[in-house]
Order: sequence, then C-alpha cells, then structure tokens
Amino acid sequence: MIRIIFSDMDGTLLTSENKLPEGFDEMITELHRRGVTFAPASGRQYFSLLRSFKKYSDDFLFLAENGAFVVKNGKEVFSSPLNVEATKQVLEATEGVDNIFRVWCGKKDAYLRREQDIPEFRAELEKYYTRSRVVDNFSDIKDVPLKVAFFDPTAHAAENIYPKLEPFKSSLQVVLSSDYWVDVMSPVVSKGEAIKNIQRVMGFRPDECAAFGDYLNDCEMMQSVGYGFAMANAHPDLKKFAKFETLSNDMGGVLAGIRRLMFERLI
Repeated sequence: MIRIIFSDMDGTLLTSENKLPEGFDEMITELHRRGVTFAPASGRQYFSLLRSFKKYSDDFLFLAENGAFVVKNGKEVFSSPLNVEATKQVLEATEGVDNIFRVWCGKKDAYLRREQDIPEFRAELEKYYTRSRVVDNFSDIKDVPLKVAFFDPTAHAAENIYPKLEPFKSSLQVVLSSDYWVDVMSPVVSKGEAIKNIQRVMGFRPDECAAFGDYLNDCEMMQSVGYGFAMANAHPDLKKFAKFETLSNDMGGVLAGIRRLMFERLI
C-alpha cells in the first residue's frame, strides 16, 4: 500500500494560473484519513512551498531546491549543500553572459545581485522564492549554498544557458528545470536521491511511494518510486521513465492519478 505521495509543483500540481487544482483540500483530508503523507517536491525554495501550503505546514514533508533541502514540521530532515568553491566557479563561468539572471540559493534566503534586481525579473523570482535579498557581490553572502539557479527570460534556457554549464556536468548536477530555468546543485542532489534518503530515514519502501512530475528534473524521482506518473503535458523524455500517465496539470492530473490509485486499492 502507498504511504507517501511526492508531487512536483509547476506544470504538475499547479495549474497554468499557478493555482492548486479544485478539490485539493478534500483530497488531502482523505489522504490524511488513510494515513498517507503528501510531499511537495520542487525546485522552489522551502519558504515558497510553505507559503503555498501554509495550512499544511505541520502535515506535509517538503522537498525543496530539487531535494537539496528536506523539511518536516519546520525542522531540517537533511540537506545536501553545494560546495562553496564550486558555487564560485559556476557563477564565474556565466559572468558577463547577456540576458541571464542568476540566483544564489541558500538555506536562509535566495540572493540576487543588485544590478539584476529589476521589476521584470523580480516578478518571476517571487513565484519561486518567497524570501530573497539583494547583495552587491555574491562573495558577501553568509549562508549555506544549496543551489545556483539561472533564468532565461526568452524561454530558451536549453540553448542559451545549459551549454555554458555543461563542463560542470562531470562534477555537479546540472539540470534543465524548465524552458526558462537551469539549476546547478551538488552531485548527490536530485529529487530521486532525496526520495531514497527519505526511504532510508523514514522507513518507506519504493513500492510504498508514488510520484507525479512533468519535466526533466523529475526523471530520477520516477525511478525511485513504485508508482511514477507523468503528466499529459510532460516532457516526452520524462514519459519514458514513468510507469503511468495522467491528465494534464490544468485538468487536475495529480488528483486524477491519486483517485486511480484509490480505485485500484493501492491507497
């Protein structure tokens, strides 16, 4: 029987209007009654996830920063920081590249350089990072680095950002998170690795876990659970790793998939 359900946020649980699907609260109530934990798993900052699920802050298990920071009941379960020197090298490799916005992501805050603090980027940043600070230099930051995120406002991150970071793929996790974002993390970080750690720490077997995702940073997650669902709107390459497909995010695909599991008496 399934005891925990992991779900990506953007393009998966949330609609295109950045809203939770209709019937979400009722479904969470039913999952709670059946003893099933819900776990948002996202590239978003922990505080952003907390804002989205304020009423469930003591109930959900939160996998933030693509699994680099896992929190339950406001307390860190585990984290996988990014090496400080590696963080510096990644930022230096993209210094001066036109139209690329860079975010230094820590446990306490997300940080952006003062010259990139413009309204257009600030609006995008606040979708994923509730707590952020402006700094003159990244070297001034006194925080634990979890991730460096790069944003391309033209939605061509695969062409404009990813190639600049490919040299680091042998030593770091370089992940295309959407058409707009590329994330760089510790080599041991992925949603899938986070789930494996959770399974070890909390005593879940893979066949007691389900997951929902839509993009390439969800591939390892599909491989770490017994029941992996790709959204109808998912990247074609992700669908190769998922055992099942459900409706699109705008059609409430996560809830539809959970109902399927209930119908098949797996929850």
